[in-house]
Amino acid sequence: MMAFAGFALFVAALYGFYVVAFVYLVEDRFFEALLQQETQAQQAHHDVHGAWRQPQLPFVSVHVDPVTLPDGLGERLADAPWRREFAGADGRHYHLQPLAPDASAWLLAEVSQQLVVRPMRGRLMRWLGGSGLAVLALALLLGAWLARRVTAPLSRLAMLVDDATPSQLPAGFADSFPNDEVGTLARGLERLIARVDTFVAREREFTRDASHELRTPLAVIRSACERLAAGGPLDDTSRRQLDHVLSSTRQLEQTVSTLLALAREEHAAASAEDVAVLPLLERVIVEQAPLLEGRDVVVRMQVPAQTRAQLPAAVLHIVLSNLVGNAFAHSSAGEVVIEIDAGWLRIANPGTAIAADAFRPFARGDASAGFGLGLAIVRRLCERHGIALRFDAEAGGPAARLRLSS
Repeated sequence: MMAFAGFALFVAALYGFYVVAFVYLVEDRFFEALLQQETQAQQAHHDVHGAWRQPQLPFVSVHVDPVTLPDGLGERLADAPWRREFAGADGRHYHLQPLAPDASAWLLAEVSQQLVVRPMRGRLMRWLGGSGLAVLALALLLGAWLARRVTAPLSRLAMLVDDATPSQLPAGFADSFPNDEVGTLARGLERLIARVDTFVAREREFTRDASHELRTPLAVIRSACERLAAGGPLDDTSRRQLDHVLSSTRQLEQTVSTLLALAREEHAAASAEDVAVLPLLERVIVEQAPLLEGRDVVVRMQVPAQTRAQLPAAVLHIVLSNLVGNAFAHSSAGEVVIEIDAGWLRIANPGTAIAADAFRPFARGDASAGFGLGLAIVRRLCERHGIALRFDAEAGGPAARLRLSS
């Protein structure tokens, strides 16, 4: 619209200038033609009688000396001898025409009463201004209509894509768009949405099947281990093996829950809860305790009983399990400290600093017995739920710090 309006104003101003210049040029040419005719008649009379005659037009006079020219035209003519048009006092206007080649005589026409353009100049400007405004309004209307016509399909396509959700993807919409660039874009988006829809359906089916096919046998194994442990006396070796199987089963259940939690988009919208941190930490420590078997490691926990966290409970359990499990797995001897420090939960363990690529999937340390996904999962969960997490290199070893509110 601005481009159309600017172009319309430019064209209106340009042709308005041409109109004004044309009418002034025609008027000047008319007076020049009158003076040219009078000059020819004066020269013919001078050739016969040796003197200049009285001009036929009453507003034309003959001057044989420039000094006799009115309104100081003689001096102005001396300063600009090429000029043939001068403005005088009190609205008078003059046209000059030399009668002799040596400019010894001049024809002077005072044309203020014969001017045509000057009296109608105001009306002409109003007419040009009104027509310019009309053209401007027409240009704005045309620009608005054209803008709506050009952008309407694109706006409709943008709204269609913006309203799409993974559970409600639009389909079959490309045929309603014109066969132009927008139509090409719509067809490309429709193909892409079809592929995304297929991918979402496949991911949903996989999550559903994995939830059932993995959790069911794991629950059976855990239940069988618990019944076997409670069913009768076992020797020490069998008891240890059974505890290992039960611990691995619980850890695998936790891993499956973590991966499914990350796969489900609705889990990202889980609301924060008021969670008691100490009971959850005690549960996590018990779950991860098998990682410390055979190691001279002491766990020192200094977390007040009233400590609360404003986070989704399931997410906090997954994050703490991975952080505590990572600390246990990388501690061969010494002390693992779990404490509250200025609103942060600090988990410190003896050992080397965490490598820069430790958050990369499948990045495993020398002491890691897993697949190298724990810290990568923790980072993804923290990013998804806006949880502040950092790792500091301290004198005694690395320390993870977790903000207990999102």
